[in-house]
Amino acid sequence: MKPGRSPPIADEQVSSNYLSWVDESTTLAQLWEARVRLTPSSEAYRAFDVTLGTWRSHSWSDMHSRVLVWRKALRAEGFPRGTRIGVLIPNGIPHVCADQAALAEGHVPVPLHLVDNPESLAYILADAEVSLLLVDKRESWEALAAHRARFPALKRVVYLEGAAETAPRGVARGIDQWLAAEQASQSAGEERAADPTATRDLAAIVYTSGTTGRPKGVMLSHGNVLANVSAVLHAVRVHEGDLFLSFLPLSHTFERTVGYYLPIAAGATVAFARSVPLLMEDLDRVRPTILVSVPRIYERVYAALRDQVQGRPAMRRLLDLTVAIGWRQFEHLQGRAQRPAAVSRFAGDLLDHWIGRRFRARFGGRLRAAVTGGAPLSLQVARPFLALGVPLLQGYGMTESAPVVACNTLADNDPATVGRPLAQVEVRIGEQDELLVRGKNVMMGYWRRPEDTARVLEADGWLHTGDQAVLEAGRIRIKGRLKDIIVTSTGEKIAPADLEAAILNDPLFEQAMVVGEQRPYLVALLVVSGKRWTEAGRSLGLDLKVSSLQSETARQWALERIGRAVREFPSYARPRAVYLTSEAWSLGNGLLTPTLKPKRVAIEARFADVLAELYRGHASGAAPL
Repeated sequence: MKPGRSPPIADEQVSSNYLSWVDESTTLAQLWEARVRLTPSSEAYRAFDVTLGTWRSHSWSDMHSRVLVWRKALRAEGFPRGTRIGVLIPNGIPHVCADQAALAEGHVPVPLHLVDNPESLAYILADAEVSLLLVDKRESWEALAAHRARFPALKRVVYLEGAAETAPRGVARGIDQWLAAEQASQSAGEERAADPTATRDLAAIVYTSGTTGRPKGVMLSHGNVLANVSAVLHAVRVHEGDLFLSFLPLSHTFERTVGYYLPIAAGATVAFARSVPLLMEDLDRVRPTILVSVPRIYERVYAALRDQVQGRPAMRRLLDLTVAIGWRQFEHLQGRAQRPAAVSRFAGDLLDHWIGRRFRARFGGRLRAAVTGGAPLSLQVARPFLALGVPLLQGYGMTESAPVVACNTLADNDPATVGRPLAQVEVRIGEQDELLVRGKNVMMGYWRRPEDTARVLEADGWLHTGDQAVLEAGRIRIKGRLKDIIVTSTGEKIAPADLEAAILNDPLFEQAMVVGEQRPYLVALLVVSGKRWTEAGRSLGLDLKVSSLQSETARQWALERIGRAVREFPSYARPRAVYLTSEAWSLGNGLLTPTLKPKRVAIEARFADVLAELYRGHASGAAPL
């Protein structure tokens, strides 16, 4: 195996007693305390200290001491067990302290999305009846305070940044003020072990992203999360020497389980990235061995790689050759192809040293596993990563399953699928090819929504995922969301995710959404790359100072491009009209979920007038020529 490429397959073999103590833990609080006892002096977390301008390490023992301080402050509030604790702060040491303190005191963390708007946050605070809220800064609380009447259960707000209150009035406190005051209080009590809690006690209420309608609170027990952590660790071995880089929000179950609780179980170190804009710099500085991400990050890196060879035919041919040889080597290692000829291996070694090594260096050069989930990753993006030696592992899950259902492993990696089900997770295909899941990781239900729970969770434990899938030789291949299947007015059924992925293989388009439910044909809403559109517009002779994206020339040109991208789809599954914009869908404008998935309902509502124009005169007739 070449230096810098993924580790030998033997590294995946798991002994029968590997992390057996994890299976013996009944609560996440017990898991934390066991880890502190096992490796007290080892590095637990690494965070960038803005004041010192450097990365600072924290041992498990140090973190345990910090958590005890938070526990005393929380205990002094006098909340009964099961109190919901809202956490609206970024990934970092305070987030860990807040979560562990809440769990140890028998409370229920409610992780919130930092990028969410006050209206949505107010809804969740009211729905979960949050009693204590941790926010990143005082200004965040002031924005929420306008909705104060909607969540009367809130008794205390603690903010990490901002001037301390000059008098003990109101509910808000600065973090230093809160910790110092409660530490000195008589009610703080002596240091004590985590309160015993039952496996079925709530470990979190995690609100779904809300791509359609109001978010629902998913109730995850300690047992749900621990079962998932154990199953993942027995599929992909993680070592005490591993280093994670955490940048996905801890308000998302994918990051909470795989990027936070799992490293605790394994004794691995977690470094908290400074921000997404600084992610590539942090990758270079931290040099992680494991990266947990959503597809959008890999897609952006792939787009940057294509940019580098744009207009450079010689470099493009070398890259294509490197990927072709690397892919054959990957397929051989997976047992799906014969070993490449000696001349190919020799050429592959040279090309890997020149191109592959540099590509891996973008991720720090030490990755043992690059995990992707939360949304589908196209094979066209996965293939060059694997061919260039980045060990990309795609998995599948949902918040309701805590979240991982299946994943590929280093020893058994088929990027066209999401891998095999985890141990002790059952799957089957139901009506309309819906994937059903059953196991200890499946949620307890939706918070105070018994009707919604009954719709997705059968009495015998089978969870309806809402995803269409097929089982191929024990592996799961996801076809698309059942509720997102477009049924045109002519009766044709189309999975928009496949179409959108094909369109996004063209670097001109950064975001795409296909529309056509109960309409005579499909249309595409497309966000173009500003840089590439400038080049394309000039080549088409368009005046870029005006709204040239809406010109007939631009639309026809874009239609021709997406026509080539979706040429393998049947004619009824090809968009017949397009709308182009350079304004990206984002978290800020409410058109993306925190995991960067398009909010289909919100996008259709935002572009309702545009869609009406695209379908004008064709409400029930034939598609335009």
